[in-house]
Amino acid sequence: MTTPVLTRRALNRALLARQHLLERAPLSPLAAITHLIGLQAQAPNPPYIGLWSRLADFALADLAELLSGRQVVRLALMRSTIHLVAATDADPLRAVLQPALERGVGREFTDADEITATGAAILAEEPLTASELGRRLSARWPDHEPDRLAAVVRARAGLVQVPPRGLWGSSGQARHTTLSAWLGEPVAAPMSVDTLVRRYLAAFGPASPADAQAWSGLTGLREVFERQPDLLAFRDESGRALYDLPEAPRPDEDTPAPVRLVAAFDNLVLSHADRSRVIDDEHRTPVIMGTGNGNVRPTVLVDGRVVGMWGTQRTKGTAVLEVIPFGTLTARSRRAVEAEARRLLAVTDPDAEAVEVRYASR
Repeated sequence: MTTPVLTRRALNRALLARQHLLERAPLSPLAAITHLIGLQAQAPNPPYIGLWSRLADFALADLAELLSGRQVVRLALMRSTIHLVAATDADPLRAVLQPALERGVGREFTDADEITATGAAILAEEPLTASELGRRLSARWPDHEPDRLAAVVRARAGLVQVPPRGLWGSSGQARHTTLSAWLGEPVAAPMSVDTLVRRYLAAFGPASPADAQAWSGLTGLREVFERQPDLLAFRDESGRALYDLPEAPRPDEDTPAPVRLVAAFDNLVLSHADRSRVIDDEHRTPVIMGTGNGNVRPTVLVDGRVVGMWGTQRTKGTAVLEVIPFGTLTARSRRAVEAEARRLLAVTDPDAEAVEVRYASR
């Protein structure tokens, strides 16, 4: 039997549908975060924009309340980067991703277990910054760099960034405590790597084992895909094998895709080895690799694809959203981008005396 081929445009529409970017979903923020397996969150504000772009009825206070109420947490997970995830997912995800989190960390220490236990005990008593934790640990292990000692604990213990870090409009350094100190002892069942793969497909598929590995940081996932007999098999236009859940949405490739402003660090552009379904290779450098210090710029979607970047600033009481297109946008697309930008500014800057949308060149 011939394996069905999914065009790049068909893969795009499937991804957008699962990311709630074809139409805003009538979901609670917690339900959306759970489905998306979290939102990448190196900076505090992007998850708010990520949910606004996906949900039909979302207020910034909704997510802030979930953080303060310990229903969602911020910690290092996929690709060892900070993600905001449902509290019920935090420990199961942490456990299944542990091999990737520990890779290359702590190998220079013969007493990594003791360092981890000591650091966890310190943080259970008082949330600290990584620098503060490193200094505390270096009093006992003076022959090691404080930042390396703190990195061992971060990788091996599971550390939560506590509020006010992550609250909209708040600032401050990232202070950490342990998952168990913040949430209590785990109550969710452990997550198998098979379940992790299926949840990845539900949010990001159809996809290859290499795609899932790029998203998670784990290795050796081909066997995990191949041992699940109900997964559907496809190929992309280059002949790469793809897998998918039978019940997952795969809209017609001609399904309209509205303009969207995608948040900084959004997993939409980070979660596949082959990202051509949503962003051209030539545009990955300015968005993902050309920003220095690990930043991932917020992006503009037109017809489901990244066509530019955006950013905001305040100037003398005016909230400005600046769009940097990669090429020429049609007049219709420019009007749609501007309308979406004004809707966003109404949420993020409700007290601005005026709002403005500008176009700039790279």
